[in-house]
Amino acid sequence: MFWKRLISGVVLIIIAFLVLLIGGPVTGISVMILSLIGVYELCKVYEIEERSPAVMAYIWTVLYYAALMLGEITIKGFPVRKLTMPLMITYLLAMLSVYVFKFPKYHDREIFAAFMSFFYVSVMLSYIYKLRTMHEGGYFVVLVFLCSWGNDTLAYCTGMLFGKHKMSPKLSPKKSVEGLIGGILGAGLLGFLYGFFLNGRVTQLTGIHVNITLFIVCALGAIPAVIGDLAASAIKRNNDIKDYGNLIPGHGGVLDRFDSMIFTAPIIYYLVQFVVGQA
Repeated sequence: MFWKRLISGVVLIIIAFLVLLIGGPVTGISVMILSLIGVYELCKVYEIEERSPAVMAYIWTVLYYAALMLGEITIKGFPVRKLTMPLMITYLLAMLSVYVFKFPKYHDREIFAAFMSFFYVSVMLSYIYKLRTMHEGGYFVVLVFLCSWGNDTLAYCTGMLFGKHKMSPKLSPKKSVEGLIGGILGAGLLGFLYGFFLNGRVTQLTGIHVNITLFIVCALGAIPAVIGDLAASAIKRNNDIKDYGNLIPGHGGVLDRFDSMIFTAPIIYYLVQFVVGQA
C-alpha cells in the first residue's frame, strides 16, 4: 500500500508539473476534466451521478471553463470572461427549475448536492487555472501545492512524531493539534524557502522581504487546506463511504487527493493579487 501510494503520488506530481508548466488551454482543459471527475464523485455520494441535476452540473462546468478560457474574446464588445457570474446565476435558476417542474421527482437534498458540486468543486478548483493565467503565474501556482500537499505531508509527520492532543476526535481521530500547527508552520517554511528561488525571477518580488512574505502567504493558505480536508472527511463520514473513488491508486478519487486544494487555490489567488498588486 505504501509503495503504491508513493509511486502514484510521484506520478501525480510529475503530471501536475507538466500541465502547469505548459499553461494555457492545456492547464485549463486539465483542470476542467479534474473538476468534472470531482463533480461526478460528489454527485455519486448522493446517488445522482447519472440523473438530470448532475448532468446539468457537468454541462455548466464545461460552460464555465469555456468562458474562463475564452475570456479575452468579445462578443459585440462584451468580454466572454464576464459571463462567469451570469452562468452561476442561470445555473441556480436552471437547477431550481428542474426541482419545481419535476416535483416531487427530486428531493431537495439531491438538488442541493448537485448545486454544491458545481460551486464546491468546479468553481473553487478553477482558481488553479486563474492563478496560472496571471502574469508570471507559473511561479505563483506552485504556492497552491506547497500549501495543500506540503501542509498534508508535514502535518502527518509532525503528528506522528509529536501528536498528543486530538484535533477532532469524532471526525478525524488520527489528526492532532500538534500536527495542525506543524502543517501550517511547515507550509510557511516551504514558502519561505521557495522565496529564495522566486527572488529576482518574479519582477514584483525582490529583496529580503520576499521570504517573509511567502512564509505568511503559505501559512495563511494552509489554514483553509485543513478545513477543506476535514470538510471532505465529514461528507464521507455522513454518507458512510471510505473514499470518493479509486482513480488514483493508494489515494482514492480526485476529491480525496485535491480536497485541501479546493479551498487553498482561491485563497492563494487573492493573497497573490494583494502581494503583487495584480487585479
